[in-house]
Amino acid sequence: MREPRIGILALQGNYAEHQEVLDRLGVESRLVQHAREFESLGGLILPGGESTTMLKLLIEESLMNPVAAFHEDGGALYGTCAGAILLARKATSPSQATLSLLDISIERNGYGRQAQSHIAREPCQSLGTPPLEMVFIRAPIIRAVGKDVEVLAHHRGDPVFVRQGRVMATTFHPELSGDDRVHSFFAKQVLASSPAQSLISAAGRHRRLATSFDGTT
Repeated sequence: MREPRIGILALQGNYAEHQEVLDRLGVESRLVQHAREFESLGGLILPGGESTTMLKLLIEESLMNPVAAFHEDGGALYGTCAGAILLARKATSPSQATLSLLDISIERNGYGRQAQSHIAREPCQSLGTPPLEMVFIRAPIIRAVGKDVEVLAHHRGDPVFVRQGRVMATTFHPELSGDDRVHSFFAKQVLASSPAQSLISAAGRHRRLATSFDGTT
């Protein structure tokens, strides 16, 4: 049985920013670069960055199968931006290999290049009443979702926050927004699918998770 600790894939990209958010929430985390470091994890974050580079490093470090096995063994996964591309069933523009653990089709750089990066605020009822701040940086667009995929938020009519079982993804970067509700949501998923022991530090555990879901950050 896995302990409810969250790992952050630390091969390339915004892994340090994700760890800072988890630290603020009091969630125990570990940076992951090797297969042996999956031991005792309940969840894994695949950060934003450059998906082609990240894929190359995953292959070089022989981590593709361990990530898939981690999920098969009950681990929860969360991908942001490039991480969402890696989790998708199909990636286009151009096409590339993926882990194919989330039934979505995703277009790389769908919102445009660096100059088209932007910040939006959109409703997300799963996280409470206040709109969710979304930071899009060379962001992909989810073009299709499978029947078992739950869409939790949209932007410009396209899904930007999705979940399928123990796998979730955002095409934006919540770790750059100052709004920690998405990470709290993922922590709750990890806790729900992990053995009943402490994920959040004892001081303020219930307050932190509860306030994150009523819209207070």
